[in-house]
Amino acid sequence: MNGLELLVLVGFIAFICEYADATIGMGYGTTLTPIMLLMGFEPIIVVQSVLIGQILGGTLGGYLHHRMGNVQIKHHSADMKIILILSGFGIFGSVAAVFFAVNIDPFILKIYVGVMVLIIGIIILIKRNHQMKLNWTSLSIVAVISAFNKGVSGGGYGPLITGGQLVSGRNAKNAVGSTTIAEVTVCIVSLITYIIVQREFYFPLILATSAGSILAAPLSAYTVKKMKAYNLKLIIGTVIIVLGMITLLKVII
Repeated sequence: MNGLELLVLVGFIAFICEYADATIGMGYGTTLTPIMLLMGFEPIIVVQSVLIGQILGGTLGGYLHHRMGNVQIKHHSADMKIILILSGFGIFGSVAAVFFAVNIDPFILKIYVGVMVLIIGIIILIKRNHQMKLNWTSLSIVAVISAFNKGVSGGGYGPLITGGQLVSGRNAKNAVGSTTIAEVTVCIVSLITYIIVQREFYFPLILATSAGSILAAPLSAYTVKKMKAYNLKLIIGTVIIVLGMITLLKVII
């Protein structure tokens, strides 16, 4: 496979990952990063390309989620308040978690993330038939924990943020739209850090991930608009449980 064919393949995989991420609120970096590493790309350029791809795809996806009514980006709206809470704690977590990372046993951290994701998935499936009232306290706690996980381990953000919103009483479509928008802020903060520390970028790979992500955004927003909230909860809950189990199995095995 030559260089151009490899980049086209990366673009296609980025399309699939962004479609999943913007449809169920998780899966872009978690899936795309290890696949690109297996292809032989260097970790630094992989992370940079994934961040830029998610920023562009997430920005367009968030706008389209708003235009299609999946989320309302308006002043004083509940969606806007939640996006600001998630984004604010995302910035805080991305920076503050670095100071804690050196003191945490990676094994314990992975167990903790896996168990928490698994529990949230189970709660979503158990309560999928119930109309839950929005709990701002639990949502704020989830935002802190998710941001901390993202800052320390680079993962565990989407499943906890999307799943945590559902557990807190959020509508599934609003939860997915809010996560898509809030995660853009976290990626921007991380990218700025990379620009300051590491200024070398591999633009062909960035173009591939960005093109795939941008093309997937309209399709994912349309899918969320047409999908019933019950089915969306069922899919999200199932995926979160699987991710939690995989995380735990990888640590144990």
